[in-house]
Amino acid sequence: MNLPIIAIMYDFDRTLCTRDMQEYQFIPSLGMEASEFWQEANGLAHKEHMDGILAYMYVMIMRAKEKGIELSRDTLVSMGNKVELFPGVDEWFDRINEYGRMQNVKIEHYVISSGLKEIIQGSKINDAFTEIFASEFYYGENDNAVWPKAAVNYTNKTQFVYRINKGVLDISNDVDLNKSMPEDSKRVRFSNMIYIGDGLSDVPCMKMVKAYGGSSIAVYQNGEKEKVDELLTKGRVDFTYPADYRENSGIDITVKNLIRKMSIEETLFVENVKQHRETVH
Repeated sequence: MNLPIIAIMYDFDRTLCTRDMQEYQFIPSLGMEASEFWQEANGLAHKEHMDGILAYMYVMIMRAKEKGIELSRDTLVSMGNKVELFPGVDEWFDRINEYGRMQNVKIEHYVISSGLKEIIQGSKINDAFTEIFASEFYYGENDNAVWPKAAVNYTNKTQFVYRINKGVLDISNDVDLNKSMPEDSKRVRFSNMIYIGDGLSDVPCMKMVKAYGGSSIAVYQNGEKEKVDELLTKGRVDFTYPADYRENSGIDITVKNLIRKMSIEETLFVENVKQHRETVH
């Protein structure tokens, strides 16, 4: 018996880890402060009317080249072990998966991030994810980054929600992504989705999931509650919690409640479809 699927989607930087992932090891290796690096990248984007994600990836390539730093896939993956996770993230996935099994549903976890796929793959939670949608470099013959292979910006994040919905996870496959598909044949219904992010960059996904019947949660660190409270009051998210994923924390309790609710609604949905089909035939 195939269990119904509930997809939990996460931003990564400042949602699961405490800072932008480049700040743990890559930016210090350049001899730069984080603020200095981001000021350069954002300044380039503004000056050249350039996508902000492409701008930071370009600055990474050029600065690494200037400093004689090898910007290979293996180098970036190795930087993932320096990523600092929020409390409870380490054991979060196994605990939520087990709770899903208790509710007769299968939980799948996805990352949708403007950060780097390579660094996420080097983190200790890489194996928790069904798929990681994030920015990524293309590597030349010497295995150094030469070009952006994928750039996930704030608005095109929403395409990955559709990919999860339809089960079209290969980002090069746009044909199947754009095909019409009956709601009851989609792999993960929107109402079985939970999106967890930390701020304005996640708003398009948060609003989309919420509008289609799923749930969105904004997390925050100390001193940032006011920022996410605005998302709540403007109806962009359903809940806000501190970025504390330990058992019995606010987000832990609410996500479990959402899973239980979605499990019940899935049972009712299946029964409704069954009765309609019996009536037609």
